[in-house]
Amino acid sequence: MIARAGQGHIGGDLSVTDILTTLFNAVLKVDPNNPTWTDRDRFVLSKGHCAAALYSTLAHCGFFSPDELPTFMEPLSALNGHPNRNKVPGVETNTGPLGHGLPVAVGAAIAARLTQAPTRVFVVLGDGEMQEGSNWEAMMSAAQYKLDNLTVIVDRNRLQQGARTEDTNGLDPLDDKLAAFGLEVRMIDGHDYDALFEAFQPSTTGKPVAVIANTIKGKGVSFIEDRVEWHHKVPSAEQVTIALEELKESA
Repeated sequence: MIARAGQGHIGGDLSVTDILTTLFNAVLKVDPNNPTWTDRDRFVLSKGHCAAALYSTLAHCGFFSPDELPTFMEPLSALNGHPNRNKVPGVETNTGPLGHGLPVAVGAAIAARLTQAPTRVFVVLGDGEMQEGSNWEAMMSAAQYKLDNLTVIVDRNRLQQGARTEDTNGLDPLDDKLAAFGLEVRMIDGHDYDALFEAFQPSTTGKPVAVIANTIKGKGVSFIEDRVEWHHKVPSAEQVTIALEELKESA
């Protein structure tokens, strides 16, 4: 998709794919045939620049035909560079400006609480995105309102555009910081399906849950893994062939 479009964010797409796969195939209470079902769980991809991973997941889960995937980022395609809830079934809110997804998710969790709906709310943040102050304000609100129906997932691949997170604005010790803000913290391997599934279970403490998913940017492709330049670099046709072979071997 990214090679065809000539643009995208392949490194972050590959780091978040196992998280999305687990959520949509084994955790989220959603109905692809009725995407606006009132009692559905809500999922927000706050790191909206990784839309290709979300579109691939939604298509293969039946929200729309995989035949649409080749139109990624073409003029007038519904599958633009950031998710649009008005164009793509399964997208809950438009995202792209970093730091917005968690505040929206907190609002959705509060709404579910007010209406006594069984809805759970999940939001995926990039770790570079954690440098946005709006996220910390939202977490304080989530803790204040004891939103145990909210799960905050940090895609902790330790790279952001142009540099490592710790060289830009250090986050560690991230687990202690999230706990200090009143969240129930679970730190896991973000590419281990069993660990992801277990971490996405409901809160056991009455607090919002924060899952620190330790991931590898560009997971599964040797020449992309943990390389900062692949934040939005586009693979050549030859590199696509190599990448697909490596991903098949590791599946």
